[in-house]
Amino acid sequence: MTFIDRVDAGRRLATRLQHLRGDRVVVLGLPRGGMPVAYEVARALDAPLDVIVVRKLGVPFQPELGMGAIGEDGVRIINEEVIRLTGVSDSELAEVEVSERVELERRARRFRGDRPRTALEGRTVVVIDDGIATGSTARAACRVARAQGATRVVLAVPVAPPGWEDRFGADADEFVCLETPEPFFAIGQFYDDFAQTSDEEVIACLERAAHPVPTATATSGAGDDPSSRDEEVAVTAGPVRLGGHLTLPENATGVVVFAHGSGSSRHSPRNRYVATLLNEVGLATLLFDLLTVEEELDRANVFDISMLAHRLVDVTAWLRTQTDLAHLPVGYFGASTGAGAALWAAAEPNADIAAVVSRGGRPDLAGPRLAEVTAPTLLIVGGHDDAVIELNRQAQARLRCENRLVVVPGATHLFEEPGTLQAAAEVARDWFTSHLAAGRLAPGGP
Repeated sequence: MTFIDRVDAGRRLATRLQHLRGDRVVVLGLPRGGMPVAYEVARALDAPLDVIVVRKLGVPFQPELGMGAIGEDGVRIINEEVIRLTGVSDSELAEVEVSERVELERRARRFRGDRPRTALEGRTVVVIDDGIATGSTARAACRVARAQGATRVVLAVPVAPPGWEDRFGADADEFVCLETPEPFFAIGQFYDDFAQTSDEEVIACLERAAHPVPTATATSGAGDDPSSRDEEVAVTAGPVRLGGHLTLPENATGVVVFAHGSGSSRHSPRNRYVATLLNEVGLATLLFDLLTVEEELDRANVFDISMLAHRLVDVTAWLRTQTDLAHLPVGYFGASTGAGAALWAAAEPNADIAAVVSRGGRPDLAGPRLAEVTAPTLLIVGGHDDAVIELNRQAQARLRCENRLVVVPGATHLFEEPGTLQAAAEVARDWFTSHLAAGRLAPGGP
């Protein structure tokens, strides 16, 4: 079994954990990669979600090799065999532990902010990671949960090597794993998309869990906005149907349609992070797959900007047939090659797009259509993404609409550096709230 990404893995894992639903469950995600998986499990079990912070103690001259792990509340696990084989001294171990303890406390503060830690006393605790390699951090997490009063600890992961449970002894009461393939070299080999999860994405998971978008809320009277929605949808685009995820907060002021970059999908963790920030300020979001599974097999389709743009136009037309969305102004958010498709689509006659944002985008791929774009356009690029900065500057010179170029210091193309994705998302949020609110119509039409 190969997982599309951590979201896909979390949804599949949740189906194996349904027997815990209603059992006073708390879900704890191991940051950073375990959090998108844990979010989907918590959502499916209707359970609170928190982060459980542990740090691997890496061998000084080979940091990727774990010689133990530490967790909150002073939990400490040491792998004596690794210590013996590598010859790490007590002083070297102590030095690594002091350094990692500082980082552990910093991360706990960053992830939770002002929120108190979720009480575990008397609860069933489900510890989630995106997979098991050595198991030292997951073992520390289970011990932390025990120390904080959990009466039952369940360790659940999408993938692990054969015999993985033997490493944990009595640290967990139940083990759940979807796949134990052999040979097993690394967790990432079982994911199509194993991109690094950022701090911002961890925080977004916690925020979404703490403030879920209400679903199936009936309208309270004439003139009110229709029901809120947070669901998977099938979107019609010409002759094909594409998978999508629609989130509609109450009293939404606009809707932003996402066009992902090459090699990505509606499950893009970065786009989902941006979407979360937009949902929090009352903007609906639609993330959808630009291509069908069969079309993705032909790599040329990924760079057929004209076709992708027309998909976006078709999806926008579908959106405007939805009675609870038709009155909302539409914005486009494009990443990488998706930015070229977004600008091309925005230039279509009668497109009526209220705003466009490009993150790490290739607006140059819209070519001669750039001069026909009328929607206010924001171009966001990383300060260390030199080639793309120049492409954005050249594209900006061809735009005739209101536009702005924002360079995020310290960011590379994927905005993986701490704080950079958040900075880009906040600028995008402000652009959309400013321009979409001005174009809102009353429900039912102009």
